[in-house]
Amino acid sequence: MVAVGSQARRNKPPYAINLWMVLTLILVGIFIAPVLAIFVAATGDSGDLWAHLFTTVLPRYVGNTLVLMLGVGLVSLVFGITTAWIVFRYEFPGRRVIEWMLLLPAAVPAYLVAYTLTDFLEFAGPVQSALRSLFGWQSVRDYWFPEIRSMHGAVLVMGAVLYPYVYLMARTAFVLTPASLFEVGLMTNRDVFRLVAIPMARPAIVAGLALVLMETISDFGTVEYFAIETLTLGIFNVWLGMNSLPAAAQISVLCFLFIIALLIVEQLARARRQYKDTTRRAKTLARQRVGGFAAVGYALVCVLPIAIGFLLPVGVLLDFVLSGYSLDFDSQMLSAAFNSFFLAFVVAFVIMAAAAFMGIIATYQGGVRLKRAAQLASVGYAFPGTILAIGVVTAGGIVDTQLANVLQSTLGVSYEGWLTGSLGLVILACVIRFQAIGYGAVSTGLERLPPNMMNASRTLGRGFGESLRIIVLPLIKKSLLAGGLLVFVDVMKELPMTLLLRPFNFETLATYVYQFAKDELLEEAALPALAIVATGIIPVIVMNTALARMTR
Repeated sequence: MVAVGSQARRNKPPYAINLWMVLTLILVGIFIAPVLAIFVAATGDSGDLWAHLFTTVLPRYVGNTLVLMLGVGLVSLVFGITTAWIVFRYEFPGRRVIEWMLLLPAAVPAYLVAYTLTDFLEFAGPVQSALRSLFGWQSVRDYWFPEIRSMHGAVLVMGAVLYPYVYLMARTAFVLTPASLFEVGLMTNRDVFRLVAIPMARPAIVAGLALVLMETISDFGTVEYFAIETLTLGIFNVWLGMNSLPAAAQISVLCFLFIIALLIVEQLARARRQYKDTTRRAKTLARQRVGGFAAVGYALVCVLPIAIGFLLPVGVLLDFVLSGYSLDFDSQMLSAAFNSFFLAFVVAFVIMAAAAFMGIIATYQGGVRLKRAAQLASVGYAFPGTILAIGVVTAGGIVDTQLANVLQSTLGVSYEGWLTGSLGLVILACVIRFQAIGYGAVSTGLERLPPNMMNASRTLGRGFGESLRIIVLPLIKKSLLAGGLLVFVDVMKELPMTLLLRPFNFETLATYVYQFAKDELLEEAALPALAIVATGIIPVIVMNTALARMTR
């Protein structure tokens, strides 16, 4: 009987192509098309501009990008690993509050931290003003103060905002490491942090670091405000400043090599071997209670990144609001708020609908190949917004051109190009950029369902569509809601794609704040900036809840 069953499984016919699978493949094609269009745009003629860039500014773009990645990576590792180990290993007053707050910098976009820290630390800011008043200094010739608008300032700002990626991955790895492995090290008087915790958590830490570096490459607002010429800013300058889309696409392809390298590193980290506990009931290591100076020192180490990445920026913005700035709810600000919420809601709805459709069809109608194709539709998340904007513009231009030709030749109707000149381009770009978040949430929800549940429903006489509506969708409702919230927050914070692709006179909260900060008028946009931060706290609550459940 075993042999017959095995032979039956081998002879099982492949999934038959049906309408559901065709629609899934069409969606995958739509999501992949802008990525492929980047390479199509790169084949265009840039004249002698590429050669000029290669001999002048391109080496500086690459060098600054590498230095920024190295600096942000080191800061993120130091902040993330040390704080994760402290809250995991030691019990001290205020630990529970601190471990919750350590994720708060993830709610603040890096460009907001750059704007507020510059205002706080510049020559006319409160810090240098207090120093001059205290010591009687008159001008900058009398003292030295580090320049915040510099490479090391950008490293500090971005490291203080992005370290939660490393912190989250490292702390999760520490919690999941069986206590028996730590206990063996403690019994032999070994350094369990260096010899047990770090080796066990290394794959997770490397994966978190890869995410940090991808976000570093993607950043636009910080490097543009600090005038640091990275590849991302170079794409923006060449595209809009020099009006050369092919040259910008060629720089994007170069930047794509960085992304591929980071993706390979992240995949290798996930593929590392795992260690399993052989005891009957795995448990985590009990915390060591500390007090006195040690407790104060641990608390200060943990509070430092929180202060830089969250407390200080929010404090500066609140001070502006309480001082009477940014209290006028004029039509422009209300319009920006409405546009942000509308854009975020539409993108979240489209992403979760498409992710649910592709995930369900790939799971219950397709095989391994269709699942891989559906996963490929999430590749846009690996591309910086400036790069993806080039692909979306190129793909949208091709669609508009072909559609205009068809309408003109068949119906004699003139078509001006709706896609490339409307909000639809921004929506499409955001959907492609954040599709991975929605698909990941749907996949997680589907993996928790019993594998034969759909077959049982079909056996009882329900059709495929009815089974989805009555059984599957209600069971993955929480996953859909969680994924939608995360997408909503990311779209609210998105700056480069909305700045590059928005229609004329269309502002979001992010572009509204950017315009004021660029004109050195951040205090006028403090309230919209706080609205962005308040929205970003939603995923922090979700992540802290998940960590608390895991710890219990």
